[in-house]
Amino acid sequence: MKIVLYPHPALRHKSKPLTSIDNQVRKQAEEMLALMYDAKGLGLAANQVALPYQMTVINPSGDPNNKEAEAVCINPVIVSREGTQEGEEGCLSFPGLFQKVRRAKTVIVEYYDLDARLLRVTAHELPARLLQHEIDHLHGVLYIDKMGPIAKLASRSSLKDLERQFRDAQQRGEIPPNADIERTLAALEASA
Repeated sequence: MKIVLYPHPALRHKSKPLTSIDNQVRKQAEEMLALMYDAKGLGLAANQVALPYQMTVINPSGDPNNKEAEAVCINPVIVSREGTQEGEEGCLSFPGLFQKVRRAKTVIVEYYDLDARLLRVTAHELPARLLQHEIDHLHGVLYIDKMGPIAKLASRSSLKDLERQFRDAQQRGEIPPNADIERTLAALEASA
C-alpha cells in the first residue's frame, strides 16, 4: 500500500460504501494510519491508497501516540454544516502544495468505527476541516476543486509538474496505464 499522487485516477473515483467490517478492512485501516503518520499527515482517505471504499483515517494532532485523537471513519456522512472558515490546506496526494480553502467551521458527521458502531461527532475548526477534506476525497472531490481563482492560478505550475511526473512514471512502467487502474478499482469494488 502506498499513497498515490495527483492525477492518479483513484483520486477522482467515487468510493463505494463498505458493507462489512472484517479483518481485511481493519488491516487496511492500520496500514493507512501508518502511511499517514510516516508522511506527517493528519488524514488519509482510502482512495488516496487506491482503495475504492468509503473509509478515512484522521488524527488532528498528527501524533501517532495520541490514540484518543485518532479516528477510523467508515461510510462517513456530513449531516450538518455551520459557519465558514478559510485556512491553508495541503494534501498527501499533492506534496508541497498548500493553498487557502474555504470550509464549514463546524460539521456534524456520522460514521461507523471499526467495531461497526454508528458514531455521531461534532467537529470544529481543524477537525472539521480534516473531516470535510477526507470525505470530499471519497466522492472524488479534491481540495484543488475548492480553491478560489487566485489560489488555482498560483497552483497551476505545481499541478502541471505533478501531471508530468505521473505521465513520466507511467511511460517508465512504474505506474499502470489509467485503463488498468480503473479495471483494478472496479474489481476491488466488486469483491467488497
